[in-house]
Order: sequence, then C-alpha cells, then structure tokens
Amino acid sequence: MRIGVPREVKVHEYRVGLVPGAVRELVAHGHGVLVEAGAGASIGFGDDAYRAAGADITADAAEIFAIADLVVKVKEPQPPELARLRPGQLLFTYLHLAPDPALARALMASGATAIAYETVTDARGGLPLLAPMSEVAGRMAIQVGARCLEKEMGGAGILLSGVPGVPGAQVVILGGGVVGANAARIAHGMRARVTVLDRAAPALLALDVEFKGMVETLFATRASIERAVLEADLVIGAVLVPGGAAPRLVTRDMLRRMRPGSVVVDVAIDQGGCLETSRPTTHADPTYLEEGVVHYCVTNMPGAVARTAAVALNNATLPFVLSLANRGWRRAAVEDPHLAHGINVHAGRIVHPAVAASLGQAASPLEQALAR
Repeated sequence: MRIGVPREVKVHEYRVGLVPGAVRELVAHGHGVLVEAGAGASIGFGDDAYRAAGADITADAAEIFAIADLVVKVKEPQPPELARLRPGQLLFTYLHLAPDPALARALMASGATAIAYETVTDARGGLPLLAPMSEVAGRMAIQVGARCLEKEMGGAGILLSGVPGVPGAQVVILGGGVVGANAARIAHGMRARVTVLDRAAPALLALDVEFKGMVETLFATRASIERAVLEADLVIGAVLVPGGAAPRLVTRDMLRRMRPGSVVVDVAIDQGGCLETSRPTTHADPTYLEEGVVHYCVTNMPGAVARTAAVALNNATLPFVLSLANRGWRRAAVEDPHLAHGINVHAGRIVHPAVAASLGQAASPLEQALAR
C-alpha cells in the first residue's frame, strides 16, 4: 500500500503522523511511504532519518494526497487538505466531528473513508488511540493551569502547591477517566488539594484506592458539581462521550460566581467543551477571560510537547496502520470490530452512530460499507 504522511498545518501543531521508527516497520512489511519534507523536523525527526527508514521525501503535499492510498495524520484535515482528499482514499487521524458539522460535511463531500483515532475501541471498552494523548493532556492540564493561576496570566496569583502555612490551590477535576486520573496524579504530586467528580463508581473507587483517600472523590450530580466548582481555584474539564459532543456541565452562572482569577482548562474542547463559556483557542493565543475566569481551551494541547506526544501516539497507532496497510481497510475492519468502530465517514455518509446523532443525522449502516 502507498502511505502518505503530510506535514501538519494546524496552528502550532508539530506532531507527525508517522515517526521514522514506524516508517521502518511499514517498509519492512513491503509498503511504500511518502513523507512531506520537514514533516518531523521541528521535533528532531529530520528528512534524513525518514530516508534512512526507507521513506521517500517530497516537497509537495499535493503529491502525497494525489498518490497515497492511506493518509496518516495527527489532527483533523484543514481546508487545503480537505480539498485534496478524493473518493476511495483512506484517512486515518483524529477527527472530533461531533462539534464540527462543517468538517463532517467536507469529509462527506470528499468521498474518502475517514477513520478517527478517537473512536477506535479495545476489548476492555477503552479508547486505545485516544488514551496516550489523554494521558499527555491530563498531565499538561495541571502544568498550564498552574501557569494560568499566576498573576501576569490573569490568574489570582496562587501557587498551586502552596507553601508551609499557606494552602495549595483547590483543583477540581470533572471526569475520572484517563485525562482526569492523570491530572489528579500531577496535581496531587504538586501538593494541591484535589477533588475528582465522576458518575462511574468504579472510576471513583480506583482513584480512592490509588491515592489512599488523599484525593477527594465525589459522585457527579448537578449539586455536587456546582459546589465543587464554586470552591475551586482550578477546574479541569475531563469528560468524554466517545464520538459525541461533551456535556455542558459548568454554566455561565457558575463561572460568574467563581472567585475572580480562577482558571478553567477545558480538555474536552476537542468535543465541544464541557463549559458553557468554552470556545476553541490555539497555542498562539491560548487563553481568554470570561466572567472574570481565565479559560484555556486549546484544541491540540499535546502539540506543545510534540516529540513526546508523537512517539506516544505512534506506539498506539502503528499496529492499526499495519493492519490497514497489510489487509486493506474493509478486511481489517471486518476482522477487528474495534477498528471498525473508528470508521466515521464512508462514501459520503456518516457511519458512526454517536457522531451522526451529535450532528443530527441518521447513521448509515456500517455493515453496508463493509459489504461493498
């Protein structure tokens, strides 16, 4: 199979769809890999490293889209890339279509088959291609939240850890999944006071056991969320509905009643955000002030630590890329229903039920796509 790796063009996105080690594996299986010049240069993977791994290099992204059977990316295709997708082509990347009907329409119009990292599942019900970036984003959320609490960033001037005689910041984490658990680990390690809310009792139990009761866990209700948010210095939005839009758990009224200079980091912004006041931002302009609260809502948080994130992502995606390349997407999806769950768009139709529901559409049966 001919596999193409374009350079990411989203603002301040430095990750790359395939690192040289992954390219070497694909070439060893007999596949051809074409990489856009400079695709990994900013994170230390120069063109020579790709050549040594067996890839061909092109200076023209258009050539990649013109000849590749499978395009492997990191972030959702941007307008110039959408215009280059073609019927029958396979796209494998993060998509996050639920909050982005325009992107969904463009992918449908392209005729390509789009498989989303974030809806591929595993035998335990997890999301194995979302998990590594969720780990990164959860850990980063505390870093950036601590920075935003500083006065020059618009925050209240609170040191997350506190000092002897002065308490650390109150950190409230909405969601106890992969993002929330990783955020809790870093916040607790930095000696903040941490509360995690979730509606899944097993997740709360696991956190209680891990932290030996030193992190407060609360069952998430409207009342408990409101109480916790109003007491927080830093709120981390870490909720996830696989394939669907994030629920809006924090209202503008709650934000209005928070202490001025409090901070929210909405990791759920890729799926629309879990705060009423959230709107997407970029690494170039990551924060804004709303109701006296600093909002950090960057849609590609792991892009700031792109080398770590790219390698972690490739560790998870490579087995699926190999499966798609070795067997073709239909056979691979038939033989692996977890990979099949990643198919969001095929031949002009939305085929993932949660994505379709979020976009107000009826899902086209996946079985029809696999049978053709």
